[in-house]
Amino acid sequence: MTDANEARNRLLNGWQLSKMYTFEVAARHESFALAAEELSLSPSAVSHRINLLEEELGIQLFVRSHRKVELTQDGKRVYWTLKSSLDTLNQEILDIKNQALSGTLTVYSRPSIAQCWLVPMLGDFTRRYPSISLTILTGNDYVNMQRTGVDLALYFDDTPPNHLSHHFLMDEEILPVCSPQYAREHELLKNPDNLSHCTLLHDRQAWSNDSGTDEWLSWAQHFAVNMPLSSVIGFDRSDLAIIAAINHVGVAMGRKRLVQKRLERGELIAPFGDKTLKCHQHYYVSTLSGRQWPKIDAFIGWLKELAG
Repeated sequence: MTDANEARNRLLNGWQLSKMYTFEVAARHESFALAAEELSLSPSAVSHRINLLEEELGIQLFVRSHRKVELTQDGKRVYWTLKSSLDTLNQEILDIKNQALSGTLTVYSRPSIAQCWLVPMLGDFTRRYPSISLTILTGNDYVNMQRTGVDLALYFDDTPPNHLSHHFLMDEEILPVCSPQYAREHELLKNPDNLSHCTLLHDRQAWSNDSGTDEWLSWAQHFAVNMPLSSVIGFDRSDLAIIAAINHVGVAMGRKRLVQKRLERGELIAPFGDKTLKCHQHYYVSTLSGRQWPKIDAFIGWLKELAG
């Protein structure tokens, strides 16, 4: 009985630890055959290792039937503890590797922010940090940063996901913009009532998956403009509405931060002058909590400098 108690209470040793990898693979697949494929072993070799581990630990890890194996309750406890430990170890190794201002940095952004604001300025970042290799991804959805390997995400919204760390970048204002030619043809200069004869362009996903004409409605209500939404074209990106406006398709509801350079170059004009409306939403960058790597801090600092 004493020997049995000693065996039961013996701490995990190196030999058992080596078999734990086989157990992790078998538990993940809940199949000795699939584990054998991943480990380049025979199913009988996997089964033998698991049998030895169970004997040495004094714990039944699997229930075996003719066609499948299933984790016991004790097996599930061991598996989730092992998985958690591996995740922690991998994260620690990742943190160690990313202490230098070098390596790959993956940035996810709303398409319009990337197109109109971020990408044109990336040359400045690469000149400052030549050892950091950037990967830029875009999309309209909130990305799962842990699963996709994204280090930072740029958003425009007023409700950041609460499970991430957030860094404020800048506020935004909206204003109608169009080409000089379109403004002349529709006699828009300082005459917003003539919008009723125009095609209105807007981002249907300005701050949610279906913002619809919210931008136009908010602006019109604030400035008491009677503007029936009879002729509209919606896009899933603000920059597409701007490209349409540059090509004389209509009047776009522009975000000032994203259209400023177009206005300065004369590609667009703001026909109603200073009738700008401050948004409830703002630009911010999100990161995984606790991921304070030098290259991430460098990029956030650069973004804040860029935002002014």
